Amino acid sequence: MTEKTVLALYAIRRITMNPTKNIALLATLLCASLSLPALANTLEDIQKRGELRVATDMAIPPSGMLDASMKPVGSDVETAELLAKDWGLKLKFIETTGPTRIPNLQTGKADIVISTLSVTPQRAEVIDFTRAYAGLRSVIAAPAATKISDWNDLKGRAITVTRGTTQDSMLSKDAMKKGYTLQRYDDDATLVTAAVSGQAYAVATSATLVNQIKKQNPKLNFEPKMTLTVFDLAIGLQKNQPELKEKLNEWIETNIKNGKLNAIYEKYHGEPIPQEVLNR
Repeated sequence: MTEKTVLALYAIRRITMNPTKNIALLATLLCASLSLPALANTLEDIQKRGELRVATDMAIPPSGMLDASMKPVGSDVETAELLAKDWGLKLKFIETTGPTRIPNLQTGKADIVISTLSVTPQRAEVIDFTRAYAGLRSVIAAPAATKISDWNDLKGRAITVTRGTTQDSMLSKDAMKKGYTLQRYDDDATLVTAAVSGQAYAVATSATLVNQIKKQNPKLNFEPKMTLTVFDLAIGLQKNQPELKEKLNEWIETNIKNGKLNAIYEKYHGEPIPQEVLNR
């Protein structure tokens, strides 16, 4: 039943109870119902199109990246591929960066976001989230030889972050209070390059990305020094799409239970989905 129909039925019920008193109400409600735009149903649009458009950052290994033949690979990539396959849909990746994930969703370029999108109160004000399909351990990391045990060791230092990430927003609010500054890069690939080349004193990113930095420059031996938090990673979708959200949650629940999502995560991250996420 559409919102227009509900308004019309409500008005008719009120007027039949008291025709004289509520005749103006009927006119007002009917006019309002006729002027209301129809709310788009993303799930119906996806099914009619036969194609699922997923915003995924291809510069955040091992979640999203391009292999030697420029084919998308990674844990988020395989998650999206499994979803499209299970739903019998073609898959179209909308390449994005950290700062453009949510705008791509809000402008209708993408149907959903599967791109290490952690759940935060600020993001939840503008988009909806499914239940968690994976997790992200957020850390401060630095070369093994660098002494960092608490925030005092970071006073007067620059912490490298990727612009628009949760690490960026978390650390920005306490920078002046704790005496550090932030060095921002537009994507994770650039952050990794800065760390690998020795340009970053410390980085704030996921533990998984720290492992990538360590592999690319074993001499620096980047390692986690402090844990910031463990985030739920969820699928992002536009507000007011209850049918799509319910269907996505059912799919995630099924594939958490059958172990497929954990197998994808472990294949690329070298460890299971964090128990903190599964236990929430």
